Amino acid sequence: MMGDYDRIHRMCQKRGELWEDPDFPATQSSVFYHQKPPFQFVWKRPKEICNRPVFVSDSTSQFDISPGKMGDKWLVSCLGVLYLCKGLFYRVVPADQSLSSEKEYSGVFRFRLWWCGEWMEVLVDDRLPTVNNRLAFLQSTHTDQFWPGLLEKAYAKLHGSYEALKYGTLLDGLADLTGGITESINIRQDQATCGRMIGKMLDMTSIVTCTVQPVSPQANKSIPEKLTNGIQIGMNYRLCTVERLETYKNEPIQLFKLRQPGGTGSEYNGPWSRDSDDWDNVPHKEKERINAIHLMEGEFWMNYNEFVKTFTHVEMVHLDSDTSRDEPSLHHKRTWQMRLHQGTWQRGVTAGGCRNNPETFHINPQLHLILSEMEEVVISLNQHSIMEPKVIGFTSYSLPKACMDSTGKDFFKKNKSLVNSQYTNSRQVSHRCFLDQGGYLIIPTTFEPGQESGFTLRVYSSKPLKLKLLDTVPSLLKSAIMKAPVNLDGKTFVQYESVFLQLADEHRTVNAFELQELLDACLPNDYIKSCASMEVCRQVVITLDSTGSGRLKFNDFKDLMCSLKYWQTVFKNHSKDKTGILKAERLKDALLEVGFQVNTEVLSILILRYMRKDGTLRFGDFVSAILHLSIAFNLFESKDPLLNGNIKLNLAEWLKSAFVC
Repeated sequence: MMGDYDRIHRMCQKRGELWEDPDFPATQSSVFYHQKPPFQFVWKRPKEICNRPVFVSDSTSQFDISPGKMGDKWLVSCLGVLYLCKGLFYRVVPADQSLSSEKEYSGVFRFRLWWCGEWMEVLVDDRLPTVNNRLAFLQSTHTDQFWPGLLEKAYAKLHGSYEALKYGTLLDGLADLTGGITESINIRQDQATCGRMIGKMLDMTSIVTCTVQPVSPQANKSIPEKLTNGIQIGMNYRLCTVERLETYKNEPIQLFKLRQPGGTGSEYNGPWSRDSDDWDNVPHKEKERINAIHLMEGEFWMNYNEFVKTFTHVEMVHLDSDTSRDEPSLHHKRTWQMRLHQGTWQRGVTAGGCRNNPETFHINPQLHLILSEMEEVVISLNQHSIMEPKVIGFTSYSLPKACMDSTGKDFFKKNKSLVNSQYTNSRQVSHRCFLDQGGYLIIPTTFEPGQESGFTLRVYSSKPLKLKLLDTVPSLLKSAIMKAPVNLDGKTFVQYESVFLQLADEHRTVNAFELQELLDACLPNDYIKSCASMEVCRQVVITLDSTGSGRLKFNDFKDLMCSLKYWQTVFKNHSKDKTGILKAERLKDALLEVGFQVNTEVLSILILRYMRKDGTLRFGDFVSAILHLSIAFNLFESKDPLLNGNIKLNLAEWLKSAFVC
């Protein structure tokens, strides 16, 4: 099957024209959507900028990217990490693209980025914003490579504009470029834990980097500052290995082998650097054992004391088995076990907010994690809201392995949480924790209830694990239609009967139109009369009419009035904030009290059908939802007399059922 890239490429080759991306046009709004550009720029293709443009030059010494006028140093550092992992690099930047070959060039380029929980192929044309015939943003300083500028354009397209990249972060960028989950550890806060973590992560399919985070970012400087030992501030160095060796005096030394992207200019010149006298104290065999003599370009050694004194943070990307297969430097490592769930926070359905909202917290998605043995796991929550990120986080509880259904409100009132992540408006929130063998409930949430977004939750472990969504099994717990007591002959019902008979036909029955008049006359106030619409009256007749005549008897009407009174009580129980208004988040619990246990998919449809713009339902909406469910359950039960849980419908029966419901 031909993809979009091949189709566009062939079309342009056939027409003899260069592609222009209609979804990300060469206009001002694609660069600055919010503010007026501080400079004039002209869109140009690489061949209009230099004589011999190159898409990518496969040389370790050719990483020479500067951030340009946007000053996105974080993105430069991300690309530096990616460039040191050539397998991952070519996963993101497919090599079968060219700026020089007329056969392969048609002005369209493709890149692969991890976006909203999946690998996405992003197409861009090669018109790039320039100032004075130089690229305005990411560019190669000393070469004519254009993959940085084109990859940046693809990334900007996903964000909606180049300007939006100003608000990006290194950890988000690393996740988008590798498909992994990221962690940042402050070395200064806990050196012992950091040392233990580094050793463990170097054995796993993780990319471990270290950096000196600036005290105050200086975005306007195109060249990062550097420390006296040559380490550049804001640049991520890949940590390759940790080795212990002994000197001639039998002194043990712990050394860290690091690598910076080639061609970044500055080289480490501190203790144990390439030409340091420290190496004179080490036997030749020891140097050979750790391969200290023949270093690749950009590689250097640093001892432990200098490492913790120099760097402020260790920043890691953990890769699953599928992604890590593309990176040769990770082939001999232990593979992370990963489980993933993609879900949504939908207003009124699964957007219950954090634990500060005890009445709605339980409606959030509930994920059951099962660990086969005690293990340190990394849980990562990624939101799909890019331009308007929500404040997100997650909470975890102990839960038996055998649990199959989602848990209700009472569980969270009686049980203390076991793990709590931080809540932040970052794209990704990660938390590392030790968990015993057993079952756990993970609740991903937005901080405020009612906020909508998609999300991806991933759990990484070095041991086997299971992750599944818990949901309610739909069932009818009791009939929602109340039967009027036989001896119900009060004064009120005598009056009802009088009005009923005035409107009824010679068979003492009423249809939907007459029922509406009857309810208008009998219902006591506007709150109750909200359920006397023509639509609800039609539903009432379909629900209560057992003859198929489309008419109701007085006994049916009495059942309706008793049911309305009960439903009104339930409605009030769950709408304590304002009389007559039910928050959509409370609908599931209100329906449960009436007798309906519904799962997320059914609840989602009910909310889409009945929720009003302000996120609430009125009593008439609630009644209509009850009637719809009553009809649906009755239809199913009539077709499933043996209670097998499955029914067969021909097309005519299906159409009838669909229209009735």
